[in-house]
Formats: sequence, C-alpha cells, structure tokens
Amino acid sequence: MKPSRNNTVAEPVNCKMSTAIAYWLTPTEPTRGFLEKLIVDLARRFGGPVFEPHVTIHVGPDQAEVAEQIVSQVAMGCESIRLEVLDVHHSRQFTKTLFVQLALNAKLQGLSYLIRGASKTPSDYQLEPHVSLLYGSMSLPARRELARSIRLPFSTVVFDSIKAVRCVLPTRNRVEVEAWRVIATKSFNE
Repeated sequence: MKPSRNNTVAEPVNCKMSTAIAYWLTPTEPTRGFLEKLIVDLARRFGGPVFEPHVTIHVGPDQAEVAEQIVSQVAMGCESIRLEVLDVHHSRQFTKTLFVQLALNAKLQGLSYLIRGASKTPSDYQLEPHVSLLYGSMSLPARRELARSIRLPFSTVVFDSIKAVRCVLPTRNRVEVEAWRVIATKSFNE
C-alpha cells in the first residue's frame, strides 16, 4: 500500500457486496401504468436504470425458501393497502434520487412487522414508505428542479400485491439494479 501525504497507509475499501431479500408492495392500475411510464421517461432522459414501481416494506436475509413462505402467508391474509401521497422529494442516495413520499399508516406498519417477525432474523431496516421514480446521480439544483416539475394525477396509491426480490445491498448502480431477481410474487387474498 502507498503512504498518503501524512505518511499514513490507506486501507483498502471494503467492496464486499451482500445480497438480501427486499419485500415490495406493487401498485394497482391505473397508478401502476402511470408510474411505469414516468420511470421509463425519467430513466431515458437522465440515464438511469428502469425498474418496477414499488414500495419496499422490509429487507431481510437472502433466504429464498423463507421469502416464498412469507409472501404466500402475507398475501393470503392481506387486503389492499391505500397510502396517501405526501409530496415528490429528492436525495443524494442512489435509490432515492427522485421519489414520491407516502404517509405511513397502521396497516402498512403492521404488514412490515408481520414480515419482520416471519423472517425470524434481525434487521435494521427502517420503513420509510416511498415510490422511487429515478435512480442516479444529479446535482442538488437539478434534483430540486426536477422534483418541483413532477405533477401526480392522484393523491393516494393502492397496493394489492407483494413480491420478494433478491438484490445487492446497498444498490449503488445500474448493473446492480438490473441484477435484481423476483423470487416470489402474490396478489393479496390469493
């Protein structure tokens, strides 16, 4: 290793990636179609990856068999969930470059706790319900302007299905988004 200017040796950056299972809720039509078109348009305009509109409600260990069981159990006993739209926000975080912030309600909180309990593995995932619209890197002024320009034709979003998706944590680029794989999917009350 090469010493730095102050004669300290720089340690190599830990680039080890881990995989996990993210549990998503997916929206109903016509909201789903609107969000899909918006995500594709923004990805094309700003060079980001295309992804399915979703709200991540829990992230747990990469255990596909457990994830399939959880998705089946949760879907059987769940009805659609309606979340209020708060606003379009932005951040420096790759997976939250531009996003629709949603209000947390008791039904969503309960579903997240149910999944957390069923996974039987500790997780530090913090539920902050949102639907991302763009993944990427943009300057603060560009993100701010883009967030202000988005007009949504709805004030609530209804979710009626759940998916378990294998992903890299943390997801930091297009290649990692494109590597996501759906492990299980179910409509509610199916």
